[in-house]
Amino acid sequence: MFVFYTRKLPIIVFLSSILVLGALGIGLISHQSRQVFKPEAPITHGNAAKKCVSITVNVDWGEQYLPDLLEILRQHHVQAMFFITGRWAQINGPLVRKIADEGQDIGNHGFSHPHVNELSLDENMDEIRQTEDVLYQFTGRHSKFFAPPYGEHNDMVLAAAARSNLRTVLWSIDTVDWQNPTPQWIITRVQNMSQNGAIILIHPTPVAVKALPEILVTLAGQGYEIVPLEKLLSE
Repeated sequence: MFVFYTRKLPIIVFLSSILVLGALGIGLISHQSRQVFKPEAPITHGNAAKKCVSITVNVDWGEQYLPDLLEILRQHHVQAMFFITGRWAQINGPLVRKIADEGQDIGNHGFSHPHVNELSLDENMDEIRQTEDVLYQFTGRHSKFFAPPYGEHNDMVLAAAARSNLRTVLWSIDTVDWQNPTPQWIITRVQNMSQNGAIILIHPTPVAVKALPEILVTLAGQGYEIVPLEKLLSE
């Protein structure tokens, strides 16, 4: 009997070791997976050491105001980032082409402007993919940046953007022009909140059309260079 147990013991110890190491390995793989797929935080500003700012325009409506906004940007030699929804682009193809042809940048704003925090990873990726297909159809370009609707950005939203090779961008200064404040209120808000690396969000609204020329003049007077979003973030 003594010989029998001494022969079995190494086997038992060996099997136990395999089970322990296997459990540790599974834990390590799980930990590594969490590290690999952990989404990056959204971008809210550029380099604080550079006296530069950027203008972004979220577009899901307001097409009647876009020609005026484009004219203002052209007069002031400003290159903005237009984040466009796929559903809007589908029915406003000529305007999408006009934005691109005038040298403005175009980014992805999702397809149907849903509350993206309520969507699954696959649903978020589908929103992004559909929009990319439509934007590419009218511009021949792929987006580099994604602005989530409503600024919502839980882990599913961020992971969907990352897996779509897009960087998620929010803002530093929201003009809340969609609430229809006075133009002077918006101008003062931007002036008071301006900072190095700021990303300034507007929409195609009548109050933005009225306020934007003075905003651009005010920023220049404060010594800021208004640069494209990609340049703001690359520096």
